[in-house]
Amino acid sequence: MKHKVIHVILCSIVVIVALVAIQNPFSNQYVETVKLNASMMVEAIEDPLYEAILEHANKVNIPAIDARMDRVWKAMPGYNGLEVDVEKSYDKMKESGTFNQSMLIFKDAKPEVHLSDLDPAPIYRGVSEKPMTAMLINVAWGNEYIPDMLQTLRQHQVYATFFLDGSWVKKNPQLAVMIKEEGHEIGSHAYSHPQMSKLSIEKIDEELEKTTEVIEATVDETPKWFAPPSGDYNQVVVDRAHAHGMNTIMWTVDTIDWKKPEVQSMVNRVVPKMEAGSMLLMHPTESSSQGLDAMIKGIKEKNLLIGTVSDLMSENRLPRNMEVDINGGSSSD
Repeated sequence: MKHKVIHVILCSIVVIVALVAIQNPFSNQYVETVKLNASMMVEAIEDPLYEAILEHANKVNIPAIDARMDRVWKAMPGYNGLEVDVEKSYDKMKESGTFNQSMLIFKDAKPEVHLSDLDPAPIYRGVSEKPMTAMLINVAWGNEYIPDMLQTLRQHQVYATFFLDGSWVKKNPQLAVMIKEEGHEIGSHAYSHPQMSKLSIEKIDEELEKTTEVIEATVDETPKWFAPPSGDYNQVVVDRAHAHGMNTIMWTVDTIDWKKPEVQSMVNRVVPKMEAGSMLLMHPTESSSQGLDAMIKGIKEKNLLIGTVSDLMSENRLPRNMEVDINGGSSSD
């Protein structure tokens, strides 16, 4: 029944185009091309191989995940799905005439709702379907620990998001540039480490504007993520950050390194809590500097990637060789 309906639709298209051609004789060549393509499509649809690919696609296609508001985690990003490109897979297999799962070609399926479609809200984590985490490093002090932390990140080829206090950037432009040149993402951490929820709208705007200006002037990057100092915010802060082009970032797991925990106990507490979508908060402290290597190794041993906030919030699927995948096939890219 399904094939008959498709056949009727394709034939109807050919008839309509042919009627148009009567009024425009110069389109005869185009009409013949359309008729040929329609005929080839009908032939493909009636091929058992095409049907086998279609049936397998219906079994293995992974639907896209829409961005949404979660009752606990607030704003949650979307994530591309994965589906079989039936036509390209058919073209690849039709010479042999037999279905071969390893010859399937996949393509991304886009969400219908994106993070940018949601009302302003804090973000505490990414989606659990994406095997990635992010490291958030808030910087307003701790200069002496930054070079060692950068070295550890470099050794593991890990890129983090550094949220920089504006007044710190003004006083330490060389360190800010060093962080940027290492390939890390730069976010905003306000200008003077205030309690943001206690400020007037004018003061909130001033904190955000001054920080963006000094970051742009120093490292030539416009921050798109804002981490409120001490995690202190209210809806007005979130709305003003959004008005300045930034989403408000919180965290999933906290090192609580400012309390100077013993390194191994901190690592033992943090690593088990890390899962797909988690964002780990730390600062340039002795504890995090000494424990960073072990935390990175522990997270990677759980088959999780570590990226920037932008990496984690991106809807793009990770390369298929980085995901556990039982569907077979290859990317269309």
